[in-house]
Amino acid sequence: MKILSAALVAASAALAFSVTAQAEPDGEAIYNQACMACHMTGAAGAPIKGDAEAWEPRLEKGMEILYTHSIEGFNAMPPKGGNLSLSDEEVKASVDFMVSAVE
Repeated sequence: MKILSAALVAASAALAFSVTAQAEPDGEAIYNQACMACHMTGAAGAPIKGDAEAWEPRLEKGMEILYTHSIEGFNAMPPKGGNLSLSDEEVKASVDFMVSAVE
């Protein structure tokens, strides 16, 4: 019985670690799936990933405004880039990935 209890505790701990490890959104994967079409081509005025000049005025407003615009939509960009199934954290991770290319 003690062995079974220990095994259950170990399995629960492993599952909790697994869920925690997966909880961190992959900004690059989200960018590739949901953001690349516009942020690679500049469609509808989207700042191209890696174009520091295009990102500068956006970054001057601060990350919180950038996150808000990305989540709620702004100008031609629809909320969450048109993928409403994304969580706010996933959108933020994709923004962080794009911004990291110009920092």
